[in-house]
Amino acid sequence: MHASPLRPLAITLLIALLSFSAATARADEAEENEDDDDAVAAASGETKTQKLAREFSDPLTTLPQIFFQDAYTPENYGTDAPTNRTILRAIVPRVRKFSLLPLVQLVRPSVSLVTIPKNKGSSTRTEFGDMQLFDAFVLPWPGRKSGLLMAAGPTYVFPTATYKTAGQRSWQVGPLFGAIYKGVPWLLTGFLIQNPISFAYTSSESQPSSTLFFQPIVLVSVSGGWYVKSADSSWTMGWREHTATMLPVSFGIGRVIVREGMPPINLSVSGEWMAYRQFAAAAPQTTVRFGMTMAFPEWRPW
Repeated sequence: MHASPLRPLAITLLIALLSFSAATARADEAEENEDDDDAVAAASGETKTQKLAREFSDPLTTLPQIFFQDAYTPENYGTDAPTNRTILRAIVPRVRKFSLLPLVQLVRPSVSLVTIPKNKGSSTRTEFGDMQLFDAFVLPWPGRKSGLLMAAGPTYVFPTATYKTAGQRSWQVGPLFGAIYKGVPWLLTGFLIQNPISFAYTSSESQPSSTLFFQPIVLVSVSGGWYVKSADSSWTMGWREHTATMLPVSFGIGRVIVREGMPPINLSVSGEWMAYRQFAAAAPQTTVRFGMTMAFPEWRPW
């Protein structure tokens, strides 16, 4: 038996409310060290563009920004059709003194428009995909001065897809954990782990799911605002029997553009190759990603 649309929505909102109220630990150090970032960067010789390059690729950044990415896959396993995914994402930080919460909170909603195959041939259709929500609370230790930043919280998937194969047709919630190290001025390294678990369904044909997503992140800044990175791929592993495991690898370049009186912009391009897959009848073989991010440093005091 499948729940009515209102019941899963109420459950999801209740889980979100509980996750907010559960953050009761103090985070004075995280907030105080927020103002120390520029001083630490200056002392280490890090330039403004190098600092921005790392923040643009840092999933735990408190820099407000809007992110746009188009991922085009000309070759797929299991179908002759090319596919495409366009993602629009915002990062909305909430610092402690401007929030009812005692921790720095990072809210990251994502919506997508996907081009998917109709069958094993070359025909496609374009639909809206599922909405995702990343809701992380920055841990107050060991503190920003150490260079290590960690966060934990819930991650959500909402079944907003407009076609059955454009999404997973299930309400999902699960844990997330991220860790980023920025102790070396020109280097960003870390990872992000998410594991959404389905708990309610919009169709009798929907299958239960529990999938681990592991995103490794490495970025190296070079001169003139340029950087190289391997940060766009997510490794996936389904916990249920005979569900897909996929291990893609990526490499890309990008540049941060800073103009007086204008928001900083990050432009990037990266390529991805599927290094390993198991129980994945349909999967991307090669993917090219084009990304643009616009930041709003003046809004950081939120």
